[in-house]
Amino acid sequence: MPLGAPPRLGADEATLARIANWMSNLPSTRGESDMTAAAAGPRVALTSADQTRRIAVIAAEIFCVVGTLFGIGVIGTRVEESSGGALAATATLIAPAGPAFSIWTPIYLGLFAYAVWQAVPANAVRARVRRTGWLAAASIVLNAACLLVTQQGWIWVSVVVIVALALTLGTMVQRLTREPAASTWERVLLDGTFGLYLGWVAVATCANITAALVDSGVDLGHIGNQVAATAVLAVAAGLGVVFALRLGGRWAVAAAMAWGLAWIAVGRLGGEPRSVATGIAAVAAAVVVLLGALRWHMRRSGTAAAM
Repeated sequence: MPLGAPPRLGADEATLARIANWMSNLPSTRGESDMTAAAAGPRVALTSADQTRRIAVIAAEIFCVVGTLFGIGVIGTRVEESSGGALAATATLIAPAGPAFSIWTPIYLGLFAYAVWQAVPANAVRARVRRTGWLAAASIVLNAACLLVTQQGWIWVSVVVIVALALTLGTMVQRLTREPAASTWERVLLDGTFGLYLGWVAVATCANITAALVDSGVDLGHIGNQVAATAVLAVAAGLGVVFALRLGGRWAVAAAMAWGLAWIAVGRLGGEPRSVATGIAAVAAAVVVLLGALRWHMRRSGTAAAM
């Protein structure tokens, strides 16, 4: 099929197209649809590169759905039961309690909606979509890959994949800071979804690395393990502050990180393995992350008032 030709739609893809057309007609905060807003300015032609990219994002989303079915146990083994239980909520001091993983619901819904939204021609030609589309597709594929490798018990391979995912998301969100969103849908589906995605994956990366070390037999003793866990949480808090400074104090990123850190605290203060010191450190880390974002916004408001 030539790159510039529209794809032949099957039943599932036709449904996606209908949803895309419906979303394109929803009003933005400016009282106009994304399609109308695009028409108000100079028309930008849909190129073959745009066609390829938007199809690649949809294909990545389909692959992600398959990976998710493995991850939640519909097809394979649930994540917490894979890799010999190394990723269970009780496996390490840095493992979040079970309810923490419910954050995947808004992330997955957001990724699905993004895949549909970016397929609309008027949205596919947006500068921010063009700048970040391939990174979005890569992040979706890496997420599915991480779920699939844990099914095989390849815990260290999953670490490599999740680190690559975190770097991909960090690069993507940084690109989004170059200019503001042009509509509510763009703000929610790009900035909101991928902000939550980055914040959660940042915490999950710390948890996965810790799980891999423990699974490999690293044991520093009762006190040593708690000291090491506190150090990891301090790194997470520092990372949250860096995100606030470099990415413009994004509340989605900070909220997702604080969510993950708070559930680490719940796991350590009310579950096993119990560790009051680690639980307190996790609460402190969550507060630092939120204060970092708040501080950025306060400084921005002060600068604007001074002008």
